[in-house]
Amino acid sequence: MARTTLERVESYLPERSVRIEELGEHLGLRRAELGVFRKFYGLDTLRFDPDLDLFDLLRPAARSALDALPAGGRLAYLVYAHTTQAVTPADVEPAQVLRRELGLDGAEAFGLSHQACVSSLGALDVIGELLRAEGDENAYALMVTGERAFSPIVQHIPNTAIMADAAAACLVTLDGRGDTVLSFVTRTLGEYADWLDLTPEQNNEFGQQYGPRIAEVIRLAVAEAQLTFEDIELIIPHNVNMLAWRQAVKALEVPQEKVFLDNVPRYSHTFASDVFVNYTTLRDEGRLLDGAHYVMVSVGLGATFGAMVITHRKGADLA
Repeated sequence: MARTTLERVESYLPERSVRIEELGEHLGLRRAELGVFRKFYGLDTLRFDPDLDLFDLLRPAARSALDALPAGGRLAYLVYAHTTQAVTPADVEPAQVLRRELGLDGAEAFGLSHQACVSSLGALDVIGELLRAEGDENAYALMVTGERAFSPIVQHIPNTAIMADAAAACLVTLDGRGDTVLSFVTRTLGEYADWLDLTPEQNNEFGQQYGPRIAEVIRLAVAEAQLTFEDIELIIPHNVNMLAWRQAVKALEVPQEKVFLDNVPRYSHTFASDVFVNYTTLRDEGRLLDGAHYVMVSVGLGATFGAMVITHRKGADLA
């Protein structure tokens, strides 16, 4: 079976950076609550520009990823993966706007959101299946992710995260020169679907399951890739907070250095873009090794846990 490959991964962060304390009044958070986010959850700064238009956020990474489309390549699909189901007014379809603005009139464009912050990884899995059904070796797809923290109810997840602005894009094909997708595993705990109305008991129960469930999907994805955990160079995670990842590290029984957490205090949680922002940080710092295996991991409210194993190939960096 033809393998899904990530030919180019790009990300974009707005220039405006703020300390979390600057958002206290906007989010209705007291000094003590902000202190918890800083001291225990490890947050410091994040990118947040309330004047930035959604499509101004999305275009830069999308255009950079499209630069890797080779002569003769056909962009068959544009998939916009997002966490919040309503990211634009009801009469604006963001995938269609992106298709028009990027000049991709021949591509089929649609959005995916029902796995929340795992939607970007899920979109890559869907794209692989679509391209295999397409049966055209010159067919490519563009996955775009990114959304704005446009209101306090979207930006603040109580006792969990403060959301930030970022975007990412992946140019995808089959059996290309880029990073090879070896496996993708998800697990959904539907009893936590109505996350805004969970009881205190349910919230406590979910918190107790968080680390073990992340560990479970990582182990399953590694096994499905026919690898052992010793074969994994690094886990590339979402940036929800440091406390959650300490729990996951404990459940995995690995050193914390096995998980890339440098961007948690720098950028905070950026919806479905985290793993790609972290990927490009590692790539740009020269920390992705040719032939090494990595696990991209995210969790979406609702609650879906997802892990994707990839093998990095230097050809993607040089494309």
